[in-house]
Amino acid sequence: MDSKDKDHILSLKVMRLTRPSLFTGLSVGCDARDLPGEHLNADVRADIAIPQGLPNTGVGHMLLLPQSFGNIYLGETFSCCLCVHNDGKDTVREVSIKAVLQMSNQRVPLLGEDDNEMLHQLEGNETINEVIQHEVKDIGTHILVCAVSYLSASGDRLSFRKFFKFQVMKPLDVKTKFYNAEDFISDEVYLEAGVQNITSGPLCLEKVELEPSPYFSVTPMNKVLPDSNTLVFGRMNVVNPHDTRQYLYCLKPRAEARSNPAALRQATSIGKLDIVWRTNMGDRGRLQTSQLQRMTPQYGDVRVTVERIPSVVRLEEQFEVCLSITNICERTLELHLEFLGGGGGSVWSGVSSRSLPSLQPGQSVSLSLPLVPLQTGLQTIAGIRLTDTFLKRAYNYENLAQVFITNEKSKEQEEFFSKWVNDST
Repeated sequence: MDSKDKDHILSLKVMRLTRPSLFTGLSVGCDARDLPGEHLNADVRADIAIPQGLPNTGVGHMLLLPQSFGNIYLGETFSCCLCVHNDGKDTVREVSIKAVLQMSNQRVPLLGEDDNEMLHQLEGNETINEVIQHEVKDIGTHILVCAVSYLSASGDRLSFRKFFKFQVMKPLDVKTKFYNAEDFISDEVYLEAGVQNITSGPLCLEKVELEPSPYFSVTPMNKVLPDSNTLVFGRMNVVNPHDTRQYLYCLKPRAEARSNPAALRQATSIGKLDIVWRTNMGDRGRLQTSQLQRMTPQYGDVRVTVERIPSVVRLEEQFEVCLSITNICERTLELHLEFLGGGGGSVWSGVSSRSLPSLQPGQSVSLSLPLVPLQTGLQTIAGIRLTDTFLKRAYNYENLAQVFITNEKSKEQEEFFSKWVNDST
């Protein structure tokens, strides 16, 4: 970006500071048996921009200075150099340079807004260089306003302004999905985040982390092993244009949030994604999303979770399921428990219905309920009904957990059967 004004003795040039790119050449070769023979191949070998031994790759080993302003993406650092040159022979005093970046909703001063601004003096054919930097945090149209004022040799105060417009584009497209596990064994929430590269070049994702809200703690699930530092994407996580990386995070409520179920039910903010990347030439960018919001599960006034259950049980051997029943409303609850059936593969054992102790707001009660498995395979534990005796409102729980039922005999059964056979003979 450059500009000149014929009415002023000073000229202003604004140059963006960016890294060079690799020279891309077009090599034209042929087989030695063709009509041109070795003439074209000799030109390829003589070209200093084409790497030796790799004439047909198109990528050279020389750096190319930027030929245009280029693209600016959200999260990158915009850097430019302001160059003020005295085109005349007379000395110019009290030279002031100011730069302001204007966006649709704000105005950011970058240079010369301090009260103690230092004024320069320019001799004939001398130059002042000022470097400004700004981390771009908004997409859309940006206007860099540069103002130069000075005192001419005749003592007149002169000034001029130049405007440079550029667009800031979005580098990444982030899509999220939430999976609530509250209806099963735990309070866990799973976040799946898809990060897509929508720039024109490859990006190396150095960091994609989730900063959780105060209600949750986070466990990333993107490593080969939980205790290793190796990501499933490899050591160099390079994402080509229009490609997407999928990340998975497990969020668990903190201890203080578990003690306040009503507040946890209203907690819709999960946290923020913090993404750091580098371009193919090493330029660094950083982007942080806004607070990610989820739809909270609807429990009503009562919440039931499974605290403890065996993963494998034997056929016709009684086992216990430990449930936690929590009052998450603002009033005292009087609940009545009923067994409707164990889900087909098992039956509840014991009294079929009973009244539970009164539950104050936020209070929980733990119950150990016995079950007898009747069918082998992976079976669903279901068939519990809680009735609010005051509002006559019923809550049915048809999918509490799952358990695997096997028909292998226990050691006690084998010893008893062996002893019974020996005694009979």
